[in-house]
Amino acid sequence: MTLTVCVGASGSGKTTFLNDVHKSHKCTYIRQYHNLRPYIKVKNIPNFDPTKLPYWDIYTREKKTDIIVGGTIAGQFMAGLSGGQRKLLLFELIFQRTSSQDNLLIVLDEPFAGVTDDFVPFIVQRLNEMRKKQNILLVTNDHVNTLKMMADNTVTVSAIDRTTIRINKRDGISRDMGLLAMSVGDVYQYTMSDDDLKFFFDVEFSRNSGIANVILFTIVAFLLFLLSFWDSEVGSEALVMVAGSMIAYFSINPYLLQLVDWRVFMIEEAEALLHSSKTMNKILKSSLVIIMIIAISSIQFGIIQLVYSGNVLGGIDIFFGVLFDNVSLMISFALLGLFTCLNFQAVEILASFPFLLMIFFSTTFSPGSGVKGLKNLRYLFSRFYLWCMISGLDEQMEGCPDDYGILYLILSAFISLFIFLVCISVQKLRMKSSSKKEAEMRRQCMLTTEFAELQVELFGLKTLNRLQSNDDSKSLSIISKELHDSKSLCNSEGGEDEETMRV
Repeated sequence: MTLTVCVGASGSGKTTFLNDVHKSHKCTYIRQYHNLRPYIKVKNIPNFDPTKLPYWDIYTREKKTDIIVGGTIAGQFMAGLSGGQRKLLLFELIFQRTSSQDNLLIVLDEPFAGVTDDFVPFIVQRLNEMRKKQNILLVTNDHVNTLKMMADNTVTVSAIDRTTIRINKRDGISRDMGLLAMSVGDVYQYTMSDDDLKFFFDVEFSRNSGIANVILFTIVAFLLFLLSFWDSEVGSEALVMVAGSMIAYFSINPYLLQLVDWRVFMIEEAEALLHSSKTMNKILKSSLVIIMIIAISSIQFGIIQLVYSGNVLGGIDIFFGVLFDNVSLMISFALLGLFTCLNFQAVEILASFPFLLMIFFSTTFSPGSGVKGLKNLRYLFSRFYLWCMISGLDEQMEGCPDDYGILYLILSAFISLFIFLVCISVQKLRMKSSSKKEAEMRRQCMLTTEFAELQVELFGLKTLNRLQSNDDSKSLSIISKELHDSKSLCNSEGGEDEETMRV
């Protein structure tokens, strides 16, 4: 296998080159400034042995209470680690996790950045061990000469010409072809286990994960609500319901807003193999959000029963009305925060629209008010059907359905989900069409003589034979011989011959 170093002046696009390799091929990737959730404890990381870090045995023998070893603090949170400590931790994590597999592509952006010279021999040793089984591509501005001496290949990028790169002594190579040639290797296989589920719950229910703050705020807010609205009389149903729903909304809102950061951190953690499937983690997080919405809605319903002296706001229908009214206002945060690539501001604005529009279109008590046609938008909001379910308020509403009110309430709660699924489906279709075109362009590029020569130079025959998905290694050897002997695989008519097509 090979170790390739990407070098160039500051601002020449080294990190961009690595990012593009990562986009074109699923690989294990440690970024220059890698994000991790700050409330993760080092000791809770599954399938990781921190005792393999350098100097661990020294500190163990000295029986330090706070064992600071090789860039990590045993049992402490990620927030307490410096950039160099975090990078060394991830580097060792990847080394341990990938030791059981071959033919992977491991991409490292500035593995020496922030790491003192004491640990350079440790990293160099690990790189030499990893390169026996894996292909490694890394960028560095530190210890360049050391890595050049180790490297099998050197990729040089330029700030002047971003369309071409230099690979070893070959100038003028198309950047796109270089990216494609580097993007080889198997996909890391990670098997989900009970340890991963335990890791998820240990992290998400830790003291600093945000759930404790939601619980504390909910208790305090509803306690004030209980004291302020105690013994509310018949006729104050609307005021009690509005106040309760606002408290429920703002109790969980800070937690929903942090889903964007959670998604960004979680994706980068998965790139560095800190845990398993990104999709599985998103599903687990979504389930946690749903449970929290149900819990807060139950508290809201229970407190309403305590403060209201009548029986109009009781019953299972009102409970489901409260629950799905909250779902309709909160579900957008989970959908946009977890399952899109939108930034924090975009999610905050778009996910707040259901709440804003609900205020305008679902709570009009004056029959006949509002612009004709526009006022019909009230039928899209669960809050409208909730008002229609409350005796006394239903007489003030215009257009309440005679039957199936609870069904309409539940369906309207998931309008945001329906719109989201439609938008995602359209995007998937567009991406699929674009991917077909890109795949065809990649295939055409891979059929050229230049591409075959480039891969042989980068990886050599032995590595290429291991990387090939087909079993026709004999034809690959024939290609290599022709490449080295004649530097041409084109037939007399100027096209690619059959052996080139196989590459």
